[in-house]
Amino acid sequence: MSSPLLAISLEIMDLKQIFIFNLRRFRHERGISQFRLAELCDTATNYIGEIELGRRFPSLRLIEKIGQALQVEPYRFFIDASGSGAEGLEETIGFLAKLPDKMKLNVINRISLPLD
Repeated sequence: MSSPLLAISLEIMDLKQIFIFNLRRFRHERGISQFRLAELCDTATNYIGEIELGRRFPSLRLIEKIGQALQVEPYRFFIDASGSGAEGLEETIGFLAKLPDKMKLNVINRISLPLD
């Protein structure tokens, strides 16, 4: 029987992998090297590579900077492209609901959804 903490830990790992996949995808789509992205974000030149290898994870502030540099809304780094429509959104909402209140407020305050 698995513990609730293990389940949350596994979901966080999944979210981390989604972030890494999307970071790489957006960076490649825009033709920006890891080195150049690090320069644009004013961070150490090897830090983006460390993130993409899963060795490090950026702060929310750095995620915002990466989003600005790649012209991507920060919330899009956490959308599972393999999920389909409402199902993927429901999974994301379910994950966010399990976060501690302080972290939820932090995420909510930093996410900006486009209003089309």
